[in-house]
Amino acid sequence: MKAKSTIIFILILAIVGGSTFLALNGAKIGKYEIIRAKDAIDLGLDLAGGVYVVLEAQTDAKGAELQRIMEQSKAIINERVNGLGVSEPNISIEGGNRIRVELAGIDDPQKAIELIGKTAQLQFVDPDKNVVLTGKNVIGSEVQYHNNQLGQQEILVSLELDKEGTEKFAEATGRLTLEPNREDRIIYIILDNQIISYPAVQSAEEGGTAITDGKAVITGGFSLEEASQLATLIRAGALPVEMKELQTSLIGPTLGLEAYERSIKAGAIALLIIMIFMIIIYKIPGFIASVGLTIYTLITIFTMSSLGVKLTLPGIAGLILSIGMAVDANVIIFERIKEEIKAGKSIRTAVDTGFKRALTSVMDSNITTFIAGVVLYYFGIGPIKGFGVTLIIGIVASMITAVIISKYLLKLMVSITGNKNTKLYGA
Repeated sequence: MKAKSTIIFILILAIVGGSTFLALNGAKIGKYEIIRAKDAIDLGLDLAGGVYVVLEAQTDAKGAELQRIMEQSKAIINERVNGLGVSEPNISIEGGNRIRVELAGIDDPQKAIELIGKTAQLQFVDPDKNVVLTGKNVIGSEVQYHNNQLGQQEILVSLELDKEGTEKFAEATGRLTLEPNREDRIIYIILDNQIISYPAVQSAEEGGTAITDGKAVITGGFSLEEASQLATLIRAGALPVEMKELQTSLIGPTLGLEAYERSIKAGAIALLIIMIFMIIIYKIPGFIASVGLTIYTLITIFTMSSLGVKLTLPGIAGLILSIGMAVDANVIIFERIKEEIKAGKSIRTAVDTGFKRALTSVMDSNITTFIAGVVLYYFGIGPIKGFGVTLIIGIVASMITAVIISKYLLKLMVSITGNKNTKLYGA
């Protein structure tokens, strides 16, 4: 039994040690690469740099109507931001009539600012200045490539219309096609009061016919970037109200990255000091707690990386707080074990009883902190939400390591060291 426990314990230590090495240094095996934990976690606005914008709705609406407008605007802005390829943007409604947008790690902040606040009022207007279609009639918009009559590749934006739009567009193009004496057969495509394209409808004599399939294209010598941005705006739709830009800030990553590096060093030093303290005070249980804290760190990093959680400075504070909660749980359990040993129980019995009796206190403290983290995440914005989500992840990881993993490892050590030397267990 002792030999089996020793082999299992050594194997666990080897796995933890290997995982820690890979987390710190990464590795490349053939075509497979394991990146460092430091590089695997996405950084938030305060660490990676980026842009945040505060927009205010220019409307007199109140109550439920204002809430509906703001929720619709938020959804449209979110769609536009997704078109930029930004991972995990933070978009929230503030003060009833304002929207705060935080975009971390983007390459062109100014383009993002311009795109977010555009009202994107799209109209198709005939030569008589009658509005034929609006953006609400467009159900799809994509970038396409087309070879023109000169054999050159041209970038255009394709449109797909809804049923109402198809009928209106067919009527307008058919009418212009059949007017024999009309020279101006242009459909003007207007975005935010600016003409972005003006395709001509061919007359019947030129072979022109009404466009009845509900599909059209916008041309205009677009670059790929311009066409992609236009397609995103049309696809997302128009904002229901005008948005005024109240505050804009471009944040460079230099200061944030310096704080990030220092926070990592501070966390590593804190972990090391805690481990040394636990080993000195509690001997073998302290060593087990140190292994548990290492596993806790690995679980937390893997979870954040897998879920794509953005790490912010407040988030780092949340992780450090959860480390404190994990240590606190170990202290409560180990003190209970010491009391059971001093009461004359065997080490094996003391370990089982100590974990059992300490479980209620540990669960109570962690559950209350977990609830606080959920409330911060649900109701908070920006840094507060980041603090809440890392606190939640940290609390769950600390419960797993302190209550389940540490207990299993400690029982293995009891089998290895015997059931009589109480000094090895801090008693």
